[in-house]
Amino acid sequence: MTAPVAKDEDLIRMYLSTHKNKYFETLYQRYANKVFRRCYSLTKCSAKAEDYTHDIFIRVHSNLTNFKERSTFSTWLYSISYNYCMDQIRQGNRLTTVTIDDEMAHLIADESDSDQHEDQLQTLTLAIQTITNEEVKMLRLKYEHDLDIKEIARRYNLKDSAVKMRLKRTRDKIRDQYTYRLNI
Repeated sequence: MTAPVAKDEDLIRMYLSTHKNKYFETLYQRYANKVFRRCYSLTKCSAKAEDYTHDIFIRVHSNLTNFKERSTFSTWLYSISYNYCMDQIRQGNRLTTVTIDDEMAHLIADESDSDQHEDQLQTLTLAIQTITNEEVKMLRLKYEHDLDIKEIARRYNLKDSAVKMRLKRTRDKIRDQYTYRLNI
C-alpha cells in the first residue's frame, strides 16, 4: 500500500513549519513542467521559458507565507507565472541596448572608478566570507569552472532544482551581506 499523496496546501504548511526542502521540492516536481509549458506558450522560446520557470519558483518560494489558501495552490502559482512572464515580455519590449566600444568606455571612466571598484571588491570579499565552504565550492563550480546545473547536480548527487535553489540562496546571502556592508 502506498502512502497517501499530500495535498499542495499541506505541503506548504509542512514546509513553512519545518523548512525542510523536500516539501517544496515535491511542489516543484509537481508543477515545474506545467509552469514551463505556460512560459513557453507565452514566450515561444525554450531558453526564456526555462529561465522564467526557475525565476517563478524562486519567487514562489520566497513568497510562500503570502499564500492564504483563498484559491488552490495551482491557481496561485499559475497566476504568478502568467504575471511574471507578461512583466518580462513587457520589460523586454521597453529595453534597448547600446553597445559601448573600447574608446567610448575610456571616455566614460574616470580616475575615481578604480578607488570605488577597490572598495566594492573589498566589501564583496567580506560578504563572501560569510558563506560556508560548501556554498563557495558550488559557486566556483558554476561561475569559475562554468559547469552547468546538471553537472553540478551529478557531482553532489542532487536534483537540478536543488542545485538551482542552493545557488540562488547563496547569491541572496552574498547580496544581502554586500548591501548590509555598503550601508554600514
